[in-house]
Amino acid sequence: MTKLSETSEFTIPLKNILGMIAFTAVATMAYFTVESRLTALEHNMDMIAVEIESNSEFRILWPRGQLGSLPADARQDMLIEGLDRDVMELREMQDRVHELIIRIGTVEALNKKDRERNESN
Repeated sequence: MTKLSETSEFTIPLKNILGMIAFTAVATMAYFTVESRLTALEHNMDMIAVEIESNSEFRILWPRGQLGSLPADARQDMLIEGLDRDVMELREMQDRVHELIIRIGTVEALNKKDRERNESN
């Protein structure tokens, strides 16, 4: 049996050495490609998780009015308030007109009675 030492020699064909070097290079490239792909996917998952959390928060808080409102919403709110005031004024005016109609009816009835009295005298 041959003893191995620092001076021991052995021979490997050149094509085997080149094959091992090529295999090592391909394996290294494949490893780093897979590693970078995994890193990119993990980053995308983290970004999606943040976006989903933000969306859930928005979905819950927006209808409650806790995130503010759009300028269009504020404008619509102002228009609605203005229409509310107009409706209230119209109702008050309608009540006044109704009171005036009653008063006019009363005055006409009194005038009619006075004319009938004057005609009978």
